[in-house]
Amino acid sequence: MSVIYLLLTLSIIVAIVFFIAFIYSVKKGQYDDSYTPSVRMLFDDELIKDNKKIN
Repeated sequence: MSVIYLLLTLSIIVAIVFFIAFIYSVKKGQYDDSYTPSVRMLFDDELIKDNKKIN
């Protein structure tokens, strides 16, 4: 039974560490997408052409 408590405690600690790492990476801008907005207008024309073919 003590193994379950140990594993539960360790899993909670690991989850907290990963959550802190995620929050840190979001605040540092790791997930900011600077490439897609610059090429979005290139993809919009293809989507409009595809929609006309479907209708």
